[in-house]
Amino acid sequence: MLIHGGRELTSSMRFPRASGILLHPTCLPSSFGIGDFGPTAFAFVDFLKEAGQKLWQVLPLNPTGYGDSPFQCFSAYAGNHLLISLERLCERGTLDDSDLRAGPDFSQHRVDFGRVIPWKTGVLKKAAARFLSAPSGEDRRAFDEFRLTNSSWLPDYALFMACKEEQGGVAWNHWPAELAQRTARGLQSARERLKEEILAVEFWQFEFFRQWKEIQEHAHKAGIRIIGDLPIYVALDSADVWANREYFQLSDEGQPLVIAGVPPDYFSATGQRWGNPIYRWGRLEQSGYRWWIDRFRGALELYDAVRIDHFRGFEAYWEIPREAPTATNGRWVKGPGAEFFAVLEREFGELPIIAENLGVITPEVESIRARFQFPGMAILQFAFGKDPQGPSFRPHNFSRELAAYTGTHDNDTTAGWWNSSGASDSTRTPEDVAKEHAFARAYLNLGGEPIHWVMIRTILASIADLGIIPLQDVLGLGSEARMNLPGTAKGNWGWRFREGALTADLAQRLREMVELYDR
Repeated sequence: MLIHGGRELTSSMRFPRASGILLHPTCLPSSFGIGDFGPTAFAFVDFLKEAGQKLWQVLPLNPTGYGDSPFQCFSAYAGNHLLISLERLCERGTLDDSDLRAGPDFSQHRVDFGRVIPWKTGVLKKAAARFLSAPSGEDRRAFDEFRLTNSSWLPDYALFMACKEEQGGVAWNHWPAELAQRTARGLQSARERLKEEILAVEFWQFEFFRQWKEIQEHAHKAGIRIIGDLPIYVALDSADVWANREYFQLSDEGQPLVIAGVPPDYFSATGQRWGNPIYRWGRLEQSGYRWWIDRFRGALELYDAVRIDHFRGFEAYWEIPREAPTATNGRWVKGPGAEFFAVLEREFGELPIIAENLGVITPEVESIRARFQFPGMAILQFAFGKDPQGPSFRPHNFSRELAAYTGTHDNDTTAGWWNSSGASDSTRTPEDVAKEHAFARAYLNLGGEPIHWVMIRTILASIADLGIIPLQDVLGLGSEARMNLPGTAKGNWGWRFREGALTADLAQRLREMVELYDR
């Protein structure tokens, strides 16, 4: 029996009462244009400990593709090589300090992906060549063991990325037929001519997982669990789809027959047209959901728990004709339902899942969540306006099994949301915004405290077992720090916080709150 925050908890409770911070590693300070697994990642964990936090939530750590989005990745298994710390490679002797001196003068407050990707990838190619030229040693033995352990996905991914570079970065369904169709002759030829490139990609994966494991261990010693993010869909231009076409609704040419998205919502009057291919759920069921079991196992190696993005799609998903210009004319199609999670539960036991149950949520969706006791989500920014879920997002209606947020990566920052006089980021009118603010002002009993601290206090004081705050809200930043605006393809995912922003006073203020509210 565990005691936490004055409450007696059984050891089977997956999510004891706690709080944490939402921050993607790309947002960390660094000297090389993008946050990574270097010293500032360890320093952030130390800050969480000093602030009394028990959770660090991240976005998907996979290699980003279209629009630099962590929700449109080249693999559901691989790690993003841009997160590898160059400093730690220097410490291991895989790079020299001189390899890092010729870098561009990167921005310290945003990721310029167009400059970061080619430069850092070039440096990592040097590291791979130096590592692979070593004939033996403990690191090479560990590398060979890593390749063997991850043989279910690593060879396909490494070949995919090597071919993609060879083909000038175009999507796999535009490659030569022998590669796109994965003929035996085409694959063997590619493996032979791209041998060095394939080994380099495999080395990057080895180093990514080695560095991330060290961060995990540091977090666990500090009493911090890491919550990851598992999108329901994978990108069309991914090793997952390329190597497993039978599980996706594709034409003979590799084009999606139908695509994923959501109907008109808070963010868009015409819905969201994501473009991801939709699963052939019948074929996945016939296989015993083996592809999904492997994917979930991979996620549990990266994280202690996962938020499943678009959880409602497992009950029913919005299917959009491929040629449709918007998501308006889609239809709801039944998904695999509760049996899918029953299969996962039989494989893994109690599932450490937070269900993202936002949007058009039906009793059928909630019954699946309740059956497996997955905490849902509540977004405080949505509690005061016309969102149909608004009443359930008001703290007096919270349940214990809930992850409550001020906002998510898709929301404006709390300060940005509050100070906006218009509604350029949503379907709200200026009149809607005025009414929303008036209601929030009365509900929260606003006085002189800044809005972000009022919202943070409201979340942490609530009955919800999990209270998670984006770091932008902890820092009180405005719309310039927004992570993503749904429905837009450019200008997202680039925010970073500055060195020195995480002060001792900030940690103390958070710690006092979590102690006050038994988190």
